[in-house]
Amino acid sequence: MNPPARRRAADATAPASGDSRTRLLESAKDVFAEKGYAGARVQEIADRAGVNKQLINYYFGGKSGIYAELGREWLKSEVELQDPGLPYDELVLRYLRNNFMDPRGVRLEAWSELTGRPDVPESATEDLADIERRQAEGELTDTISPAMVMLLSQALVMAPHLMPDTVRRIFGSGPTDPDFQRDYSEQLARVLRLLRA
Repeated sequence: MNPPARRRAADATAPASGDSRTRLLESAKDVFAEKGYAGARVQEIADRAGVNKQLINYYFGGKSGIYAELGREWLKSEVELQDPGLPYDELVLRYLRNNFMDPRGVRLEAWSELTGRPDVPESATEDLADIERRQAEGELTDTISPAMVMLLSQALVMAPHLMPDTVRRIFGSGPTDPDFQRDYSEQLARVLRLLRA
């Protein structure tokens, strides 16, 4: 075995630094958001992270493992975003601001919805229960079903990132434009106020 091959083999089995693991996760977010689960390749994820692709197996057990880790990270961030004490319109706007800061999660969700998920999707019963509670307490109108409120809210939050060309044609600027983000947030707040009881 020649020395370069030995070095590559050692790199593939040695633990990566936390920085390498973080770079792999960031790279995976990019690739999965751009190409979906089916179109993503571990070699591209590793190349973008600047590490040997064997580190994906070492840290995550392969492509499905790194995808599952991204799902766990999303669930952690979801806990931080959710605050049952916030008024509903503020809660939805919090999600919108989060998506403006990093739209990769929206794009990944769209790919998962369109092409199928390698994991089992979580139930939405907890979110529906929160909307039902808000309706029972008189915060939200009960003339619209909790399922419709939830779907409408998600669609409005995700639309700028799922249809950026349409957004540019309609609004004259895209979802990365700070003026659009401000104007869209204000308009969404007005729409959400219509859901109040």
